[in-house]
Amino acid sequence: MENEHVQQRLMKAAEAGDISLLYGCIQDYPKILDSIDEIPFVDTPLHIAASVGHAHFALEMMRLMPSFGKKLNPQGLTPLDLALQSREGLSPSDPELQNMEELSPEDRDLRNRITSTISRLIKFDKELIRVKGRESLTPLHYVAEKGDIDLLAEFLCAYPESMVDRTIRDETALHIAVKNSKLQAFEVLLGCLRRIRKHHDVLGWKDDEDNTLLHIAVSTSQTQACHLSILWFSL
Repeated sequence: MENEHVQQRLMKAAEAGDISLLYGCIQDYPKILDSIDEIPFVDTPLHIAASVGHAHFALEMMRLMPSFGKKLNPQGLTPLDLALQSREGLSPSDPELQNMEELSPEDRDLRNRITSTISRLIKFDKELIRVKGRESLTPLHYVAEKGDIDLLAEFLCAYPESMVDRTIRDETALHIAVKNSKLQAFEVLLGCLRRIRKHHDVLGWKDDEDNTLLHIAVSTSQTQACHLSILWFSL
């Protein structure tokens, strides 16, 4: 019972980004963080703090419990996944916000805080970019799917080798970008692929339906993606 009460206070601390309250919880129940870590699938304080953009709290949690960075919640999401989804939900391109000329000041501030938290987390531990969540999707796969060029470039700069990671459907970030018609993201990924000198290998990889990047581009009538695939493969 005491454990449950302290855990509730800890989650409130994560929501508020209150590091003092975090340590108050630890003082009251020193094993509180370990008890959370023992649960196979759980929303940790890091999940909560990352999703609402409390960078300092998130970094303190990573320092105390590095394992939380790779922990999946019941939906199969890591803390970084959850932060990315929260950020995407505050994008003007989101269906619920399409008719808005711009975000409210509060939402814009929240989005900026979440973006900063994401950047600081991957600077703290770049391995977070490659943590596989539901269906073996990584944070890099997610930003490729959304065509988020800024974060895509940041992730690739931090960990270029992450682009060879595959989903359970044998898709790389390149496959995902083409399947979602994200040409600019595809171009950014191709550039990184060339820099790490893996373009000849990866461009020929097939997904679980036996489709290469060129097959996907042709079948979806993406002329520019077809040209790029052929051009880069010939280099």
